[in-house]
Amino acid sequence: MSLFIGIDSGTQSVKAVVLDLENRQVIAEARTPHALIAGLPAGHMEQHPSDWTAALDTVLAEVAAKIDRARVRGIGVSGQQHGFVPLDWRGEVIRPAKLWCDTSTTAECALLTKKLDGPKAAIRKTGNLILPGFTAPKILWLKRHEPANFARLRHVLLPHDYLNFFLTGNYSMEFGDASGTALMDVRRRAWSREAVNAIDKNLADWLPPLTASHEAAGILRPELARKYGFSSAVVVSAGGGDNMMGAIGTGNVVPGVVTASFGTSGTIYAYASKPVVDPQGEIAAFCSSTGGWLPLLCTMNVTTVTEQVRGLFDQDHAALNAAVSAAPAGAGGLVLLPYLAGERTPNVPDGSGVLLGLNNRNFSAGHLARAAMEGVTMGMNYGLRRLAALGVRAKEIRVTGGGAKSPVWRQIMADIFGVPVVAMVADEGAALGGALQAAWCVARREGRPAKLAEFTTGIVALDETSRCQPSKANVARYREIQAVQDRLSLALRPVFTAQRKL
Repeated sequence: MSLFIGIDSGTQSVKAVVLDLENRQVIAEARTPHALIAGLPAGHMEQHPSDWTAALDTVLAEVAAKIDRARVRGIGVSGQQHGFVPLDWRGEVIRPAKLWCDTSTTAECALLTKKLDGPKAAIRKTGNLILPGFTAPKILWLKRHEPANFARLRHVLLPHDYLNFFLTGNYSMEFGDASGTALMDVRRRAWSREAVNAIDKNLADWLPPLTASHEAAGILRPELARKYGFSSAVVVSAGGGDNMMGAIGTGNVVPGVVTASFGTSGTIYAYASKPVVDPQGEIAAFCSSTGGWLPLLCTMNVTTVTEQVRGLFDQDHAALNAAVSAAPAGAGGLVLLPYLAGERTPNVPDGSGVLLGLNNRNFSAGHLARAAMEGVTMGMNYGLRRLAALGVRAKEIRVTGGGAKSPVWRQIMADIFGVPVVAMVADEGAALGGALQAAWCVARREGRPAKLAEFTTGIVALDETSRCQPSKANVARYREIQAVQDRLSLALRPVFTAQRKL
């Protein structure tokens, strides 16, 4: 009887689930919050990696107390993508980690893009544009703004890699998460010499070895095994970025499945058996953490927007959903451009929020709340349409995250996306994905040529009671509003750039 622990370290908390593989169910869970560093300049988003390890230690101890510890065979870690954890030669953290949502690196993106001979050349050499969310410009930012810290740099890790390092003492990076650094040629699954050298000629020596997704990061350190009461042979799998592991946790491991995550940020992604490279660079050409590829769009403004509206009117979630339900589709003509934290897809890092169409009939809490839900969903639909243009079409979308818990929001998703939407029975997709990958890793280490789909089948389940079918009338209405939002975004981008200089 084998147990596998999945960890998901996000921007707000660390979660753990324990999967009983034989009974195919989650038998224990734990969660511990952590916080962003407060008081930083606009655009700077950072956290202390020690907060992640402290939270990881807490949730592992908590779930260990609920299970038969001797049955634990493996641990798989999911972590927020793109964050830059700089370590010195001792493996000690040099400074706080800059996160995926940090947009302070716009200048570094421009410099790297120029060194790579322009956007088209960057896509040719790596598969992706150099965007503020990615890791590469964060490393150059350290070199340009904190040269003393850069002089100490000897190891570059991503957040989930740092947790693997904490658990095993080994430096490694698997293909899926590495593909989000903008330092890797995603087609070849190898570091791009041109991208690496554009930052520093020594950087190649500071990047960890790349590993396949089914390989192990190592064995749990003996002192940690003793602390949690586990055996000395617990395997720590390669792990991956939260989107890659969320794909596993939603059964998105074969072509034809599309997952949408409505959390702090929004992502939509699908499994592909070959690289999907967007010549315009709007869709990220990532590798999966399953041995394939994971074309992905990301928006930076989802539940952060709806939560600010909810707070503005001092509503609980039930009141927010009731207010949205009472407002008509289209919010009485209100259109929200939801770039409260800039935006990644489309790439508008200097963007800000715009509310168009206010009048004395729609200036109400319900209309504003509905405009917020519709606005952030149309922001994600921008990328979904781009995925379709690249040949990745959705027949059904599996939704996760905080937004997926709202029935009215699920219906808005179905109407805007134009396809059925269904939530998952277990919503901790990334943590469950970590546990499933760990089980797959252990099977492969034992010589069993197992496919990951063999583990997801029967464990990953859809909540059919949550399924929403699109309304033809609303689909047509939202297409009109989408066109307005798209034109508004294009027209205002020069204004956003000018506004940043004020």
